[in-house]
This record gives sequence, C-alpha cells and structure tokens, in this order.
Amino acid sequence: MELPSDSSTPKAAPIVSVRGMVNRFGSQIVHDGLDMDVYPGEIFGIVGGSGSGKTVLLRSILGLRKPDAGTVQIDGQDITRMNREELLAVKRSYGVTFQGGGLFSSLNVAQNTQLPLREYRHLPPEVLAELAMLKIRLVGLDANAADKLPSQLSGGMVKRAALARALILDPQLLFLDEPTSGLDPIAASAFDDLLLYLQRSLKLTVVMITHDLESLFRICNRVGAIVNRHMVSGSLPVMLQQEDPWIREYFHGPRANSARAGVLHDAAAATRSERS
Repeated sequence: MELPSDSSTPKAAPIVSVRGMVNRFGSQIVHDGLDMDVYPGEIFGIVGGSGSGKTVLLRSILGLRKPDAGTVQIDGQDITRMNREELLAVKRSYGVTFQGGGLFSSLNVAQNTQLPLREYRHLPPEVLAELAMLKIRLVGLDANAADKLPSQLSGGMVKRAALARALILDPQLLFLDEPTSGLDPIAASAFDDLLLYLQRSLKLTVVMITHDLESLFRICNRVGAIVNRHMVSGSLPVMLQQEDPWIREYFHGPRANSARAGVLHDAAAATRSERS
C-alpha cells in the first residue's frame, strides 16, 4: 500500500524486512502479500484488530513459523531459506519477551534470566550469576528479586524479569509481545520509561505488538497497522492522515484522543520543568 510522503522515515537499510508474506490456516488467509520494514534504532509498534494476525506475523519473523509465501530478512539474511543451524545463529542475535512474560514457574528470576546463556554459552556458574544480576539490576529490579519465583512477583516485576532474560545475550534487536498488557497505568508508564532508557543507552531496535495507545504515542517512532491482510505503516503523523476506516477509528477514537492528549500534556510539562 502506498503511503503519504514521510520525511521522518529513516534512509538506512532496514534491519527487519518482510516482503510478500502470506500466512494461511486452511482456507483462512491471515496475511496476503504483507510488507514491513523496521529500521535500525527505532521503536516500531504493530497494531491490528482481533484476528488480524499480529502474533502470527511475529512468529513468522522470529522463525517459529514458516510463512506460506514471501521472505523475512533479519539484518540482510533471509531466514525463510535457512536450515536449523543457520536459524539458531540468527535467533541468538535478538531478544524476545512473550505476552504474560513466559517465565518458567519452577525457576527463580536469576535462573530464568540465565537460561539463554546456559543454552548458547559455556560459562562457569559464578559468571552466569554475575551476568544475570547485571541484567536484573539493569531493568530496575532489586538484587533480592533474583531469588524470587514468578509467583512471588508483581505483574510489573514479571515484565522486567522477562526483559532481563531477553537482554542477557546483549542483542541489538528486541521483539516484545504486548509488553504493558495487564499492568496498571503507573506500572505501564514506568515500563515505557524503562524501555526508552534501554533503547537509547543500548542502541536497541525494538519491534513490539501492543494495544496500549499511550505507549504508541509516547515511545514509538513508527507504527504498522495490519488491515485487510496487509500492513500500512508510517510515523504517527502519517498514520493520523490515513483514510482507511479501521485506522481512522483506531487513531481518532476517544481512547486514542485521550492518550494523545495525555502524552502532549506530559511533554509540555517536561519542557516547562527543563526551562525552569
């Protein structure tokens, strides 16, 4: 789909590029020639209605599902043509958090965080413990959280623990599935702030599925909306100009207007604080 001109779109080669993706389940076509680009250093949000195939798209990009047609390139490598060993090498280059955290209930936070290191690196136990603690503290958890089981954590702590695990291999590309779902507004806002801090300080590229309109307006550089089995993408000003009925309803509805007003208010307050 053609988009209005968007001078804010980066000119660098995309780090994630999807071309002509088709995903179907029997006679049901979920994606029919979907294209998507994600550029280095941006936070790219993915939205869409129920059943639009957001999670299917993510699984296809991660190499967990092979699309029925099309290509998926990560850092210039087409993962749809890779064998198992080649795909494992690519999987080590990105971090992932799944909706709900995806922590193993029988392992404490430190053990959950160490899992990718144990799978892909041969390191002494003391080094594993030290590296895990560094990431646990990096995501804003206290050191005493390391020994806690997921059942002993708040929703916000679970999200941070999952993020620590996703960062343990020092990826430059991060995929997040509904990172603020289930969080109260204060915890969701704190997670957004954390993600912005990490993205800037670690120079991350972030791709996230979200229904959180405030997160979209606060932290996303660009947004991709799955509509009619395709994707329309662009900066938020570009998306606000789209004429597609679903996109207009999504970005101009009462909840979106409230979220946008709140973000603008916070930005103005921050500017006044910096000037005083």
